[in-house]
Amino acid sequence: MSSKRPNVVFILADDMGYGDVSCLNPAGKIRTPCLDRLAGAGMAFSDAHASSAVCTPSRYSLLTGRYNWRSWLKEGVTFGYDRPVIEAGRMTVASFLKSHGYATACFGKWHLGWSWQRENGSADSPVDFSQAITDGPTARGFDSFFGISASLDMPPYVYVENDRATAIPDRDTPGCSGKAFWREGPIAPDFEHAEVLPTLCRRAVQWLEKQAAGAQPFFLYFPLPAPHTPILPAELFRGCSGTNAYGDFCLQVDAVVGEIADSIDRLGLRDNTVLIFASDNGCAPMADLQELAAAGHFPSYHFRGHKADIYEGGHRVPLIVRWPDTIAPGQRCDDTVCLVDLLATCADILGEKLPADAGEDSVSNLPLWRGQPLDRSLREATVHHSIDGSFSIRKGRWKLEMCPGSGGWSSPRPGKECEGLPPMQLYDLQDDVGERRNRLAEYPEVVADLQDLLTQYVVNGRSTPGEAQGNYGGCSWRQLWWLQQ
Repeated sequence: MSSKRPNVVFILADDMGYGDVSCLNPAGKIRTPCLDRLAGAGMAFSDAHASSAVCTPSRYSLLTGRYNWRSWLKEGVTFGYDRPVIEAGRMTVASFLKSHGYATACFGKWHLGWSWQRENGSADSPVDFSQAITDGPTARGFDSFFGISASLDMPPYVYVENDRATAIPDRDTPGCSGKAFWREGPIAPDFEHAEVLPTLCRRAVQWLEKQAAGAQPFFLYFPLPAPHTPILPAELFRGCSGTNAYGDFCLQVDAVVGEIADSIDRLGLRDNTVLIFASDNGCAPMADLQELAAAGHFPSYHFRGHKADIYEGGHRVPLIVRWPDTIAPGQRCDDTVCLVDLLATCADILGEKLPADAGEDSVSNLPLWRGQPLDRSLREATVHHSIDGSFSIRKGRWKLEMCPGSGGWSSPRPGKECEGLPPMQLYDLQDDVGERRNRLAEYPEVVADLQDLLTQYVVNGRSTPGEAQGNYGGCSWRQLWWLQQ
C-alpha cells in the first residue's frame, strides 16, 4: 500500500436498485459493463446499505457519519427551498479531508437544504435568485460546488455554482407526467432537464483534469440526479436496455461511471485513487416495476420492497470500491456495511481519530478493503429508516422492524393496510432474505435484545464506542413508540 494520501472519488446514483447492476444481479436484463469492470478491478459488496430508504436522509448519513434520524429531519425528504439539514459546525467527510490538505468539490444533486435569500428579508416572500445562498456545500467543507438544490423533479430549476445561481429563472415550466415527471416551477434559461446529467459529468471531468495537474490530494463527491425521475435517457441509450426508459437511463448512469473511471485512468490517477460507486436507496416504483418485471428485470433483485420501505429493497444498495494500491481485483465482500461508514474509513486511511462529536455511527471499512481476516463483523448492528420514520435494526442474521408494514410505499402501507398486523416484524435474513416469515412470536429473546440495543443507540446519541452525544430535537419522537411504553 502506498503511503501517499489517496484521492477519493464517490459517485452516488439516485434511486438505482441493487438488481440494476449486472455483476450483482447476473439474471437481470440490464447490463452495466462499466460497473462490472469497476467491480472486476476492485471489490463489490453484497450486503451494503444506505441508512435510509430515501434521498435526503441517506445523503446526510453519507457525509456526516451520523444516522439521519439524529438530525432535525425525522421523516420524509427536503424539497428545493428547504432549510439545511447538516448542522452548522458538524464535521463532514469534505471538511475532514479539507482539514488534512485535500481539495474538495461536489458536482450534482445536493438535496440537503440550504438557505435561499428572500426578497424583503421575509420568509414568506419570493426567493431573490440574484443573491448568494448560505449554509450550502461550500459551508459544509467543499471548496467548490456546481449542481442543483434537490432532486431533478423539484423546483427551482437552476444551476448553482458555489453559492450563486448561474442564471435567474425567467419563466415557469409546466409540470411533466409519466416517467419524465417533474413538478412545475421556475426555470432558468440555461437549464434543460435532459442536459443536467451530461453537464454535471462534463464539469466533474474538467475538475479532475485540473486536479491532476497539481500535487494536492482531492475528494470529489459526485451525486448524480439519475436514474431518479425525470427519467430522460439520452438518444444514444434509448431502447438499448431491452426493458424500458428506466433501464435505458441506468445504462446512461453506467456510462457516466465509465467516463469518470476512464478519466481517472487517463490522467494517471488510477492506482492512488479510491473510486466508490453506490446508490442512495432502492429503485423507485416510478420506474414502472410491473413493466420491468414483464421484461424479466427486478431492480430490487430478490429483496422485498423498494425505495421508501423498511424492507431490504428500500435500503440495500449496490456498492463497489476500486483502489488498486490496496484492494485486490475481483473481490466480493459479504460483510454488512453502511454508507454512513465513509467518514470513519477516510479517517482510518489517514491514520486519524475522529473527535467524540463526529462520525458517531461510522465504522471503518478499511480492514475489509485490505482483505484482513476478521473474527467478528465490523458493525455490531446497523439501523435503517423508512420514509415515514420507522426504524429497523439488523444484527447478524436477525432484523427487527419497528413497524407492522413497509413504513413506505409497498404493501402493507402505513395505515389501514397494517390494521390487525403485529406491531413489529422479525426476520431471519439468513434463511429468509425475502422477509416473508415474521418470527416475532418465536424468538422473544432476540426481539428483546435488538430492541434494547436500538434503544441504547438512540439514547446514547451514538452506536459506536465513545462519549454519549445528543440528538437534534431529543429522542421522544412518534416513531420511537417502544420507548414510551
